[in-house]
Amino acid sequence: MKIVLSIITINYNGLNDTCALIDSIPFNDDMEVIVVDNASQQDEASILHKKYPQVQVIRSDKNLGFAGGNNLGIKEAKGEIIFLVNNDTFFKDFNVQALMDRLRSSSRIGMVCPKIRFAWNNKPIQFAGYTPLSRIAVRNQAIGYGEADQGQYDNPHPTPYAHGAAMMLKREVIEKVGLMPECYFLYYEELDWSMMITRGGYEIWYEPACTIYHKESQATGQNSPLRTYYITRNRLLLVRRNWKGASKHISYLYIICIVSVRDIIKYAIHGQWKLAKAVYKGVQDFTLNSNLSTLN
Repeated sequence: MKIVLSIITINYNGLNDTCALIDSIPFNDDMEVIVVDNASQQDEASILHKKYPQVQVIRSDKNLGFAGGNNLGIKEAKGEIIFLVNNDTFFKDFNVQALMDRLRSSSRIGMVCPKIRFAWNNKPIQFAGYTPLSRIAVRNQAIGYGEADQGQYDNPHPTPYAHGAAMMLKREVIEKVGLMPECYFLYYEELDWSMMITRGGYEIWYEPACTIYHKESQATGQNSPLRTYYITRNRLLLVRRNWKGASKHISYLYIICIVSVRDIIKYAIHGQWKLAKAVYKGVQDFTLNSNLSTLN
């Protein structure tokens, strides 16, 4: 039978989360599930293969990052529709058909995201679409973030960017605009990819008829030096790759001279030296590596 939907997730030292995600997926004949093990410290790929023989498990000997791991899975996928989901997510009601219907409703729609809710307490909303990025600060907001879900965001609508925790797109979109940019390694790559997709003539939509629940940053930690480093570096990298003219240089100045200096001072005052160093290292690596944005 022809594979219609390929669900791809990345596993990195996250066996329990990955199992919880797989357990929430009802398998059928026209769907495949692909897990890319991104060089976990233990051979979690073998464990997953034995526990879920219906799942295609790919073991990478190198940690390829978020984009690289997903791209590896995409290259092996057979479906006409690709659904990229974080391994620290899970479904309660597996209504992915609503996402597929939204994708197919127009040739202009290239990507769609479900409603995303946090997995704790009363499960507040994490994502119901995004606002545009500001040109100088490179900041935006997730619509509905932190709000109780009372149905106030149950109308589908276009969104300027996809959320990396759950992105469904047509294979033809990838064939036209390319794979996810791998130069970021972690964070901001889905925003860049969203820009590539919209420049390719496609729309991105939010479809609340499907909901996924997100445990958030189980792999990297909410306030870790790793996360701080990549957020700092990649915010600048996004500007390098997508901004032009005076706004690019103004944004550089704002992020480096105001935001980064402020963050270093804040972390130093609180004795969080590893975080302060991560900010400094993120700026340093960006400024010293002019070829970073071309590494795909």
